[in-house]
Amino acid sequence: MTTYTILIILSGLVIFSYLFDLVASKTKIPSVLLLLLLGIGLRFLVDYLHIQTINFLTILPTLGTVGLILIVFEGSLELKYDRNKNKIIKSAFFSALTILLGTATIITLIIYQITHQNLYTCIANAIPFSVISSAIAIPSAAALGKQDREFVIYESSFSDILGIILFNFAITNHSITTSAFIGLGLSTSLIIFLSAIACVVLLYVMGKLVHHIKFFLIISILILVYAIGQSYHLSSLVLILSTGLFLNNADTIQNAWFRGVFLYKNLTADLSQLYQLSAESAFILRTFFFVIFGFTMNINELNDKPVLANGFFILITIYAIRFFFLKVFKKGSLKPIGYIAPRGLISILLYFNLPASLKIPEVGTSFLFLVVLGTSMVMTLGITLSKTTNEEIPTA
Repeated sequence: MTTYTILIILSGLVIFSYLFDLVASKTKIPSVLLLLLLGIGLRFLVDYLHIQTINFLTILPTLGTVGLILIVFEGSLELKYDRNKNKIIKSAFFSALTILLGTATIITLIIYQITHQNLYTCIANAIPFSVISSAIAIPSAAALGKQDREFVIYESSFSDILGIILFNFAITNHSITTSAFIGLGLSTSLIIFLSAIACVVLLYVMGKLVHHIKFFLIISILILVYAIGQSYHLSSLVLILSTGLFLNNADTIQNAWFRGVFLYKNLTADLSQLYQLSAESAFILRTFFFVIFGFTMNINELNDKPVLANGFFILITIYAIRFFFLKVFKKGSLKPIGYIAPRGLISILLYFNLPASLKIPEVGTSFLFLVVLGTSMVMTLGITLSKTTNEEIPTA
């Protein structure tokens, strides 16, 4: 395959992804779903033409991790804080926490019934299926009202963060002890402390940089700190979310010393450019990640009836628990938010980060693909039907 052929394929994928985004805005079909189908189609084409390819599974976790960082950062740069939003943030946090724990518990029992493995192994395998993917949820919430959109951004970001904390806790502690919880508390406190330092330092650096290349430097620093934190099993996504929120809300801090030292004339314009760069970079990485994930899937494994049946039970579990807890923590209509519980990038990353000793053959990539595909389809139908119902209700 020549260099020009590779360039044609890469640019073609980006063009298709852009068209899929346009289709998604009109039809409410998630562009991620279309990207997965495109990847599957490319796999059939490659197999038919007997074209030799590389092992894309080796680069998938790296693409996904950088994409996750940029998507959460982009979403947090959209959020403007005021005290009136405390209720939304609080309800989003407790919704994400209870839904994550409830879903993980029931899916653990389902996996236990399927495999009869020990509970520890079943818990570790259940967590990736229990986390809402902000990579899919945040773009899909773009057409919702302001309050609902903010709830989705906060809830899906909290779900990612809490899911990573729970996953790291599970794979590093084979038994639940007092020392394990002390370690969890210390690591959480440490990442919060580091996040506070990083926020202030990055804002100061942004104000002092005079070189025309500055935003990729900021993003690179974020990725570097995230990678270092994750290598020590710290939940570094907290840092990404808090940095975006801090940068976008720094101008609301009234302290005179802070404003004199850290705020500068072009901050608003710089934040706008940083948001644009993050959004477009996330778009590129999301495109390649989901196309490659679809490409690496073995569709023939979906003919396995037990896989389909167990995937169906997991889907029922996800939405039954979600609607139950949303009734407790969210006021107002639960539609279409109740349907916005996609599994995607974060689920795939957590699954690939499972130690080999904890992986269960019955809970393979085809099982994961089925849940990712199923939740995306339910979300699509839920948003579409909710919109249709709202349009049919006559206004007074």
